[in-house]
Amino acid sequence: MWKLKRYIKPYLLTVIIVSSLVFLEVLATLRLPDLMSRIVDEGIAQGNISLIWQTGAVMLLVALGGVACSIAGSYLAARASGSFGRDLRLAVFSRTSQFSPREFNQFGTASLITRTTNDVQQVQQMFHMSMRMAMRAPLMAIGGVLMVVRKDAQLAVILFALIPVLAGLIAFVIAKGVPLFRSLQEKLDRLNLVVREQLMGVRVIRAFNKGADEQARFERSNRELIATALRVSRMMITLMPFAGLLINMSTIVIIWFAAKRIDAGIMQVGDLMAFLQYTMQTFMAVTMLSMIFVNLPRASASAQRIAEVLQTEPSIKDPEAPEQLVDPRGVVRFEGVTFSYPGAEKPVLSDISFTAEPGQVTAIIGGTGSGKSTILELLLRFHDPQKGRITLDGVDIRRLAQGELRACIGYVPQQAVLFSGTVASNIRHGRKEATEEEVEEAARIAQALDFITERESGFESEVAQGGTNLSGGQKQRLSIARALVRQPRIYLLDDSFSALDYRTDARLRQELTEAAREAAVIVVAQRVSTIMHADQILVLEAGRIVGRGTHGSLLKDCPVYQEIVASQFGKEAVS
Repeated sequence: MWKLKRYIKPYLLTVIIVSSLVFLEVLATLRLPDLMSRIVDEGIAQGNISLIWQTGAVMLLVALGGVACSIAGSYLAARASGSFGRDLRLAVFSRTSQFSPREFNQFGTASLITRTTNDVQQVQQMFHMSMRMAMRAPLMAIGGVLMVVRKDAQLAVILFALIPVLAGLIAFVIAKGVPLFRSLQEKLDRLNLVVREQLMGVRVIRAFNKGADEQARFERSNRELIATALRVSRMMITLMPFAGLLINMSTIVIIWFAAKRIDAGIMQVGDLMAFLQYTMQTFMAVTMLSMIFVNLPRASASAQRIAEVLQTEPSIKDPEAPEQLVDPRGVVRFEGVTFSYPGAEKPVLSDISFTAEPGQVTAIIGGTGSGKSTILELLLRFHDPQKGRITLDGVDIRRLAQGELRACIGYVPQQAVLFSGTVASNIRHGRKEATEEEVEEAARIAQALDFITERESGFESEVAQGGTNLSGGQKQRLSIARALVRQPRIYLLDDSFSALDYRTDARLRQELTEAAREAAVIVVAQRVSTIMHADQILVLEAGRIVGRGTHGSLLKDCPVYQEIVASQFGKEAVS
C-alpha cells in the first residue's frame, strides 16, 4: 500500500489526532486492571471502604475518558476513511477518463469497474482499520507485556513463549493469502465481464435462444469465483480457532502456576486478576493484529491493482506547452498518415493524404475494414499515427491540447450512444449552455423534432440508459442533434445515416448542408446515396486511397467505386 501513500498525505493531521486519541484510550484501558487489583488487595481484603469508593470513582473517570477517546477516534477515522475512499475513487476514475482505447483494451472495462469500486472499498476498509486497530493493537500489546512483566516476570515467560507461535501462524497465512486474494479479484473481474456482456446483449441472447448457454457461462465463472473464495475462507478460518486454542491453553497454564504462587504467598489474588486481564489484553491485541493481517493480503492485492491504473500513463497526452488556435477555421489536412493498431500484422491505414476544407463535404467510402472510421478516430486523437501528421489550420494536432482540439469537433459515432436523462439533456451533452431555442433548432435540423414533440413530455421525456426506449433511427438523430447544437468548425459523421429511411436521409442531408455551410464536414458512409453529392469523395481499399474526386468522376475512372455503386444500384447505374 506504500504506492498509495501520496493519497493518504492530506489525511495526515487526522491520522495524528486519531493516533493520539487511541494512545489515550490505551492508557485508560491499561490503567483499569491495576486499579481493580488495588481495590481487591487493598480495599476488599483489608475492609477499606473509603479506598474502594475512591478507587472506584477513579476507575469510572478513567473508563469514561477511554470511552470518549474511543468514540471521538472512531468518528474521525470513519470520516477520514470515507473521504479517502471518495478521493481515491475519483483519482482512479480521473485517470481512467484520460486513457486512450489502447489502455482500455489493456485493462478491460469490467476490470476498470471492479478496480474503481470493489478494490477501492477494500483499501478504504484497510485504511480505516489501520487508523484504529493498527495503532491500538501494538500499543496494547506492548503495554500489556510491560504490565505483565511488572506484575510477575516469571509468569510472563508463558506469554513470551506464545507470541512467536501466533506471529508464525499469522505470517504463514499472509504468505499464502496474497496470491489467492489477487486471484479472487481477477475472478471477480471475469464475473463482472460476463454479467456486463449478458446485460448489454440480452436482446441478441434471447433472439438466438442462447439463454441456457449464457447461464452456463455465468455459472462457470461464478463457480470459479466461489472456489477461490472458499480456498481463502478455509485458510483464514483456521487462524482464529488456533489462536483461541493457544490463548485458552495459556490462560489455564497461567492460573495453574499462579495458584501455586498465591498459595506460597508470593502473589496476591488482585495481582493474579490484573495479570490475567493484562494477558487477555495482550492476546486481544495480537488477535486484532491478526485480523489486520488477515485483511491485509486482500487490501494489498487491491492496492496493487489500483496502483497499476494510477501508474499507467495515457499513451495520448497533451503537449507541455500546447499551441493555441485563434479563431479556428476548420481546415483539416492528412499528410502521409500511416497507422497500425497494437499487435496488428499490417497497417490499417497507409500513406493517407487529403484536405477537408470549410464549406465542403468530404465523404469516405470503402469496404468493411478499409479504415474509414479509423481516420475519424485519428482526427479526434483517440490514437496517434506512426507516420505522417494531421493538421488543423496548419497546426499539428499533437501540438494542441486535446480539449481545444475536440472543442472544434462535432462527432457522431457509428453506434449512437445516449445517456440516461431527458431528450434535452442528451442534446445539451454537446453544449450544456445551449438555450431551449438552440436545442429545438438542432432537433429540427436532425429531423428529430417530430418524434420528440409526439411524446407526452416533449424534450423532457426520459431517455433510458443507452437509449433502449428509442429506435435506432431516433437514437441516430438525437446523436446528430447533439453534434449540431455544439456548432463546431468540423463535423465528423461516422456512418450516421445508416438507420434512417431514404426520405429522412435526404431531408437531413439538405438541412445539414445549410447548417454546416461554414464548417468542414467529413462523412463516413456505406450508402452511395448519402455521399453522391459530396464535394470530395475518398475511396478506400485495404487502408489506401484508391480513388478521389466527385461522384461523376469516380464513376468514370475508379473501378472500386464502380463496384460499390453497381452493388447498390445495379450495373446499369455505372454504364
